[in-house]
Amino acid sequence: MSDTAPDLSIDLPVPARALAIGAHSDDVEFGCGATLARWSGAGTEVHLLVMTDGSKGTWNADEDLAALIETRRQEQKAAAAALGAAGVTFLDFVDGELTGGMDERAAVCEVVRRTRPQVVLGHDPWKRYRLHPDHRHAGFATLDGIVAARDHHFFPDQGLAPHRPERILLFEADAPDHVERIDAYLDAKVEALLCHRSQWRSTMGIEEGDAADAQRAAFERRVIDAALTAGRALGRSDAVEAFTLVADV
Repeated sequence: MSDTAPDLSIDLPVPARALAIGAHSDDVEFGCGATLARWSGAGTEVHLLVMTDGSKGTWNADEDLAALIETRRQEQKAAAAALGAAGVTFLDFVDGELTGGMDERAAVCEVVRRTRPQVVLGHDPWKRYRLHPDHRHAGFATLDGIVAARDHHFFPDQGLAPHRPERILLFEADAPDHVERIDAYLDAKVEALLCHRSQWRSTMGIEEGDAADAQRAAFERRVIDAALTAGRALGRSDAVEAFTLVADV
């Protein structure tokens, strides 16, 4: 097996600033957490943007949703700290109800202009057979917001100078053509993911009780295996996070 697939790019230059955009708390950590940890350790000013309020992130029909929203916000702040991020912006659109509309585009535009990233990371909206509409709409809102952010005539009422990122990395990529090598940063990715304790049962398969330690270890193994599988799919033998790279921004 060759170490690289044809036309595969590897490791962007470490950016001065990066913005990672997820539909929900924990999406960024799953999609690009190790990459962000590596960059922040190398001096990148990392910002996170979470588009929804997380209010549907439970299997408990009797959950206090206001309390859940606050819990998920605090979990996301802890995860951002674990990755070395400078901060998190919460847009608080209702979980499960993103539409890709103008309000979402304007909100992303404002954050791009304010944080002025060289690289933006977000969901690939073109991933085939994607079930969750928030991921799809968040991906389009990310791209549409970037286009708006670079032009004076979009949302001039924001009072912010236009900004054009240099690169976009789309995670959950349908056709990955770029990898970031993350062997040394898988522990940071797992640590950040485990900050989302409200999602342990529904997303990570970790129940409270005697089996929790074993289930947590199994989840950690799944994260590592997923990174190795992503590498093997592209002809590599190391752990990677895979993306579609958009360089003509």
